[in-house]
Amino acid sequence: MSDSLRVGIAGAGSIALGTAAFLSNHGHDTMLWSPSGISTKGLETGISAEGALDLTFKVRIAKSAKALVASNEVLIIALPAYGHKVVMDKLAPYIHERQKVIVSSHASLGAVYLAQLLNARGISVPITAWGTTIVTGKRCNKKGVRVNTVRDSVDLCTVPETRSNCALTVCKKLFGNRFKSRKGLLAISLSNLNPQNHLGIALGNITRMERGEIWSQGQNVTPRIGRLLEKLDIERLAIAKALGVKVKTIFEHFHLSFHIPIESISKMNQQMHAKGNGGIGPATAHSRYIIEDVPYGLQLTVMLGKLVNRPAILHEAGIQIFSAMYDRDFSNENELLNALDLNSYNLKNLQQAARTGLLH
Repeated sequence: MSDSLRVGIAGAGSIALGTAAFLSNHGHDTMLWSPSGISTKGLETGISAEGALDLTFKVRIAKSAKALVASNEVLIIALPAYGHKVVMDKLAPYIHERQKVIVSSHASLGAVYLAQLLNARGISVPITAWGTTIVTGKRCNKKGVRVNTVRDSVDLCTVPETRSNCALTVCKKLFGNRFKSRKGLLAISLSNLNPQNHLGIALGNITRMERGEIWSQGQNVTPRIGRLLEKLDIERLAIAKALGVKVKTIFEHFHLSFHIPIESISKMNQQMHAKGNGGIGPATAHSRYIIEDVPYGLQLTVMLGKLVNRPAILHEAGIQIFSAMYDRDFSNENELLNALDLNSYNLKNLQQAARTGLLH
């Protein structure tokens, strides 16, 4: 591969555009594909990025999944987790052996689902799972994105693990030396702190969201909300310890993501607010903080907690509370976990799949 890589991004939301901005700023040739086709309208004439990245850049636009795969060496899946299964189903028939796939960020053993689709075709490619996104941001208009921060550290792993070195080299070539290798997909699944953090933030500010208010997220991680986030983190860390995997603490996460000294979680968020990068909270009850993170983030943590006898009581309570608020069963809305039928497998099966990508 040359110094400049051709990268196809499945998605056209804030994270996809922010990722494309980073790649374009570093000389890579980027293509975007929106499964619906709506989010890429007008983007072919140029995209503006502001905030942590400040540039105007152009991207190629794919009209189909087939075109995205055919035109690029590296594929990045960068859209909400509830869209992962549909996108993987559309990409899988065309992916070939020479390609690399990155899931940004990984959710609910999606890499296993994709690996199994490819295995059915006799295909094996390195699928790299990120524990979080490379950027945070928000679309600020039809053709722009505000990038709030570029993370200094992102956890990752690759399935099958025998392809890890090759995949890590590609990630570094694209995004620089900011990656921390973790041991398997279970570690990566437990490295994504967004679901637990968004649970506490949304629970404490649901009326603001429902009323469509404009509010500072960092400022409203008050001492009691901050303490809830810390208690949720204790549950996650206990599960990771029982599984024998290492993950960042919530304190390390905020420190490395937002470049602030370690204190209590509430004080760290107040620092972010004071610096102007505390973020604006969701202005709708139909937010990914709930619609995505509850079924696709919290549900897997609860399931893993039961397997290792470290019950995630607060996580499970969050699922039940939001299910009651929204009058829907979030515990049964995870299309990836439902498709994998994990109830048919034991912990040893999952641990093996976390390394190989395949369930047996």
